[in-house]
Amino acid sequence: MISERPGVSKALTGLSGLDDILSGGLSRGHVFLLEGSPGTGKTTIALQFLLEGARRGESGLYITLSETARELRESAASHGWSLDAPIEIFELVPPESLLDGDQQQSLLYSSDLELGETTKAMFEAIERSKPSLIVLDSLSEIRLLAQSSLRYRRQILALKHYFARHGSTVLMLDDLTTDANDKTVHSVAHGVIRLEEMAPDYGAERRRLRVIKYRGQAFRGGYHDFVIAHGGIQVFPRLVAVEHKTGFTRDVLKSDIPELNALLGGGIERGSSTLVLGPSGTGKSLLVLHFAVAAIGRGERAALFIFDEELGLLFARAKNLGIDLAALVETGNLFIEQVDAAEMSPGEFSQKVRTYVDGKEVRTVVIDSLNGYEASMPQEKFLILHMHELLQYLNRQGATTFLTVAQHGLVGDMKAPVDITYLADTVMLLRYFEAFGRVRRAISIIKKRASAHEDTIREYRISRRGISIGKPLDGFQGVLRGVPNYIGHDHPLLEEPTA
Repeated sequence: MISERPGVSKALTGLSGLDDILSGGLSRGHVFLLEGSPGTGKTTIALQFLLEGARRGESGLYITLSETARELRESAASHGWSLDAPIEIFELVPPESLLDGDQQQSLLYSSDLELGETTKAMFEAIERSKPSLIVLDSLSEIRLLAQSSLRYRRQILALKHYFARHGSTVLMLDDLTTDANDKTVHSVAHGVIRLEEMAPDYGAERRRLRVIKYRGQAFRGGYHDFVIAHGGIQVFPRLVAVEHKTGFTRDVLKSDIPELNALLGGGIERGSSTLVLGPSGTGKSLLVLHFAVAAIGRGERAALFIFDEELGLLFARAKNLGIDLAALVETGNLFIEQVDAAEMSPGEFSQKVRTYVDGKEVRTVVIDSLNGYEASMPQEKFLILHMHELLQYLNRQGATTFLTVAQHGLVGDMKAPVDITYLADTVMLLRYFEAFGRVRRAISIIKKRASAHEDTIREYRISRRGISIGKPLDGFQGVLRGVPNYIGHDHPLLEEPTA
């Protein structure tokens, strides 16, 4: 997290992720602009801002020129909130409500009032309630009343000077429905936050925000994903791995398969990442499950993030191979999440992984597979950079990461849809090959940064007892091509299991 400036008092926004991005919140006594198209969540953030202040005993005033007080209370109720004291709503309403003889005196018709009269009404409401926090919704109405850019700028400056004398922390909303190129408020406001919404060709809409400016204050730049859910907006700060580093012993972790450990030169180093490559059906998921089971056997916790396979099928398939995932979940040491990436942004996924690593002390992370991660977010750019930051973060936390990628094809020349071999510390390659009239499987270690490893190719077999690995295939050439030549005299292949 970016450190907060000493001696600067901050008003929390009510969104922990946004407060992290803003280095602690909004500087008190200043005017901030929250802009975005309709539906991006401006009103929800404004309500959370006032509710957070109310929880801390601060009075708040919501000045609305676009929505009615009833609509605001209904929006709050949809999240389970109640807009009670010390939060006050001051409403400038359309003309039809003036026909109601029971209307309150605080209700004014804004469209036909002169700009000065509208401003005067707002000032009177502020003088009456003397709030610590103010929300002004929205500037587009004031822009329409001003009718000219010059008058609008002068009015915004007048508002800023008034708020400065009053000492309130102000959040002004702008829905960008008039002149989106008008940067008048950008130059006047102490800070500017922009909300955006994107509609991919497939899947749910994606929302993100960016802090455009924040005077005299460091903040986390770039785009940050967020979602609108029941209970309010959740912001997922962009992961910066260099900010997260812990001390740990980089010891060697073994699987429960001795031959696999021998291939790896003893095992996998703690805090490293391992990529398992191979065509569909070669047993990539089962192989990484063995490492997760071994971690639980050491008394550690493991988390599996499954993109491609339905969990019920995974549990049944693993149990048939001797791994009871349900029993491991019941112990509280194994966490399994089915990830629907079509409904999830990369930032939200990174935050979900962090929740397990930081909050539940998970030290073995399995992502199965990157094909699902990449294919379900086709319009997201820089997915490799997202994965790079996530892997670097996990490595710095001492978490050991296993990733799987299914290559296109079955034998011969195969390609992976996403190439992250340069990111992974260890790369395991699984292959099909034909020998003596049977389709067989081979495993080899292509890369290992942390230590030496075997450069041999071994056959392995999947049975009800799990994975069994044989001796090096010294008598074959061309195993990785799929159709090898047998040049040996002894029979190096695994025998069929008797049960």
